[in-house]
Amino acid sequence: LLLPLLLLGMGLGEPAEPEPLAPSGAQCLQHACFAVFWGSRPFAAASAECGRGGGHLMTVRSTVAEEAIALLLQDRGGRLWLGLSLAPSLRCTEPAWRLRGFRWVTEDNRTDHTNWAPSGPRCGQRCVTVSRELRWEERRCEEPADGFLCEYNYGSSCPLLPPAEGLAVSYATPFGARGGEFLALPPRSVASVPALGLELRCDEDGEGGRPRWGRAVPGAWPCRLGGGGCEGTCGEAEGRPRCSCPDGSVLGPDGRGCRSPCAGAPCQQHCVVSGSSFVCMCDAGYHLGADGSTCEDNDDCASEPGLCEQLCVNTMGGFECRCHAGYRMVDGHCQRESHCYRAPCEQSCEDVPGGYRCGCYEGYAVDPRDPKRCQPHCSDSQCPPLCDQYGQDCKCPEGFLLDDDELCVDIDECDMNYCEHNCTNHPGGFQCHCPAGYRLVNDIDCAAVPEQDAEGPYSGDSESQTLPPHTPAPRTPAPSRSPPKAELLHPGALVGIAVGAVLTALALLALGYHLAKKRCRPPATMDYKCGGPHEKELGLQPVAS
Repeated sequence: LLLPLLLLGMGLGEPAEPEPLAPSGAQCLQHACFAVFWGSRPFAAASAECGRGGGHLMTVRSTVAEEAIALLLQDRGGRLWLGLSLAPSLRCTEPAWRLRGFRWVTEDNRTDHTNWAPSGPRCGQRCVTVSRELRWEERRCEEPADGFLCEYNYGSSCPLLPPAEGLAVSYATPFGARGGEFLALPPRSVASVPALGLELRCDEDGEGGRPRWGRAVPGAWPCRLGGGGCEGTCGEAEGRPRCSCPDGSVLGPDGRGCRSPCAGAPCQQHCVVSGSSFVCMCDAGYHLGADGSTCEDNDDCASEPGLCEQLCVNTMGGFECRCHAGYRMVDGHCQRESHCYRAPCEQSCEDVPGGYRCGCYEGYAVDPRDPKRCQPHCSDSQCPPLCDQYGQDCKCPEGFLLDDDELCVDIDECDMNYCEHNCTNHPGGFQCHCPAGYRLVNDIDCAAVPEQDAEGPYSGDSESQTLPPHTPAPRTPAPSRSPPKAELLHPGALVGIAVGAVLTALALLALGYHLAKKRCRPPATMDYKCGGPHEKELGLQPVAS
């Protein structure tokens, strides 16, 4: 019991991760590598093998990829898995479609190239192989193929090291391919130079993240191999290679790359290259601190008195001029502030002693409910309307209507009998008046003045008022229109009424006589009755001859 636990604790009880297969051949371009693996495997196992090396089954989207396959196969027979499988949503292939319903292992169906072998629809779980003739053929995914093709994608790559006489270089890729005939090498590839006992690595630590060959030990390697890895120039002094950089740059920490002296400089604001060194500088309004790298603010107000007319306020890197209360800044100068500067007037404003007075533009008048606002106004019986800039939205003052001639015409409220007695119309409104002995109530009604309030002269235009002695009573404005009053009937009208009454009475008498006569009619026995039951009956008796 103790031994299995011990093995489990040491990690020996878990199955070891299988080592990735070494490809039988590989080729790398600038951003991608392709490798061929020979070995009988079903589609799923082949896909997993590519994944262990950091790639996936190969996608053939162009003739460039197809040419890479031809180069890798080298006329060797067999069928190799490609990265195509039937979409899970389909049960059978669709020969009329470009990819026949298949999709790449990258879960898309983009392609500019296909090379299908002729076949009809096939159902079930299907995947695709490629042969030496570069024809694509459908195959059951669970059946093993002779091998598979893998694809590895990279953002960039390292170039081959320039050939040097007597120096053989071999390369190893991160997915296990080895050789010396690559066109480019992906990051994490290793270049071995046995003659120099040198091993270089393609690392992404160059300028802008661009990969370049390097090693952990700083400094140049022999200059005849790739210029010693120097970004600048490589030279040998006392038998040792050494890198140097052009003016304005210095060697980086690895002893091979070149960089600006300001790279990593502690300057707070600006760094200026000076030969092979640097100098820190500051913006205007600052000065360099004692440490030679930080910048400190200048107090301009203290160092230069009189910069501002009234108040000077120092700011970071500069200063700001301000004015005392009651003044405001205009074009860099302090001017006494007008009361209208902060007045809430809607249209115009006028300074007056101790304050301001709001005004209005032509065609407007001060709103009696709010003296800061303006409302349309017309002092005549008709005025032009106030329209927007397009001449479409027009409006008239209160008490006016817009007529067909596009004029604002005064409404004659006196025609509407608002007033109980007399009425005077004026532009935009009207005024009611009462006769002597009455006073105006609710602006339109008249009420009799009580006797105790009726002493002295009185104007009916307002509430009762007592005038000072010897003061003439104010004249009541002449009404522009009075309500209709009762008039005496004309004598001719009276005669007509009397004649009409007599004729009506005669007509009624004639009608009564006619009805009474119809009640006395002859019976069939030749007996006649007339009147009521108490009247005497008269009869005709037969006489013998």
